[in-house]
Amino acid sequence: MLSGCTPWPEEFVDRYWMAGHWRGHTLDSLLRDWAQAYGPRTALVHGDTRITYAQLNRRVDRMAAGLRLRGMRPGQRVVVQLPNVPEFVSTVFALMRVGAVPVFCPLSYRAPEVSHLVRVTEAVGYVAPSTYQGFDHTAMAADIAAQGPFLRRVFTYEPPGASSPYGGFSTDVSSCHYFPLHSLDSPPGPALVQSSGEVALMLLSGRTAETLKVIPRTHNDYAYQARAAAELVSLTEDDVYLAVLPAESNFTFGCPGILGTLSVGGTVVLADAPEPAECLALIERERVTLTSLNPDAAQSWLDRLPMKQPDLSSLRLVQIDAEVPRAIAERIGPELGCRPQRVFDMGEGLLTLTRPGDPDESVLTTQGRPLSPDDEIRIVGADGKDVPDGEPGELLARGPYTLRGYYRAPDRNARAYTADGHLRTGVLARRTPDGNLVVTGRLAGHTAGRRS
Repeated sequence: MLSGCTPWPEEFVDRYWMAGHWRGHTLDSLLRDWAQAYGPRTALVHGDTRITYAQLNRRVDRMAAGLRLRGMRPGQRVVVQLPNVPEFVSTVFALMRVGAVPVFCPLSYRAPEVSHLVRVTEAVGYVAPSTYQGFDHTAMAADIAAQGPFLRRVFTYEPPGASSPYGGFSTDVSSCHYFPLHSLDSPPGPALVQSSGEVALMLLSGRTAETLKVIPRTHNDYAYQARAAAELVSLTEDDVYLAVLPAESNFTFGCPGILGTLSVGGTVVLADAPEPAECLALIERERVTLTSLNPDAAQSWLDRLPMKQPDLSSLRLVQIDAEVPRAIAERIGPELGCRPQRVFDMGEGLLTLTRPGDPDESVLTTQGRPLSPDDEIRIVGADGKDVPDGEPGELLARGPYTLRGYYRAPDRNARAYTADGHLRTGVLARRTPDGNLVVTGRLAGHTAGRRS
């Protein structure tokens, strides 16, 4: 694995391969397979733009070739800070096809967080809008590059039809090179042979530079998570997923989200923001079948339903974040006309979900059960010993898609893991008699699993 990452012990590697969880495919090679299987079907929708699987794979091939020409190499890290646009998906896959590692970064992060992230990951590349909602990302990147020594390639995204205030190719005094993202368009060369046990992408946990933790996810473990989550909600090629929340979040990208939908030949609709009127109109226009909401988005949608409600009859499932209050969850069925699914996710890996056939009370009051039969969870007291079912304690987890260590953080890992490899999540929970988890809070000062 990439230096600075903690591998799974061999006995667990063998177990996960034997169980069929890990199947030896890289995410970018899976995209090739999906393009062959679903070529003419629509993969991505954004505004008036519609991209087929074949077109997406071709764009990824040409973008990867362009990245190689501009100096990107296997193992290098690249911070990706993009809105919900098709270029987010194509950039992530193109970087993986080069063997580089995309580091998913929230758009809300500014210089303190991004510069810290560049230093921790030694990122040589950065992909972002030149400006977005009044903020100058390129100027921020130039300041970070000037601090050296890592950042040397900046790729700027412009919406279709827009012109960059920074022009085309350029180089600044710190020898950082700037390229328009659309210029990454070169004839593809031979496919790179990669190991599925390598790091595919990096997620983040924490809200500030001081609390940021980098989460390396391998091709094996993340492909399994997205595939298993897609199977759990019975995704098919007829499904249409609306990406409302930021695409860089684990919830939106792989629970099953964007990746899970693409894995079955479905369609991903990318929303610019969770604004109710726009999203409800998209559900009607694109016949959306499922989406994922956090507490703010769920309440906003319900409180701002128009008197003349759009046709939402296609919607069959709304995934809701674990922190959505019961009073809001209770309204989803009657007001949106579909079933809610409670989800607790951590970028670190553990994913629990209620099942489509669960009783309403379980959906409204619990966070469901772990995704995988090989998820091993414990709930322990302050003494580290397991507590009886029904009593609260700290949730510990290990499994085929739960990381064994944060990136380049040996001291933090010594505190974050038990001797036998369970992640101390910092989440307080209890287990019900039927095996569901109820999240009751967090340990003070603990930031594992917290999204920005």
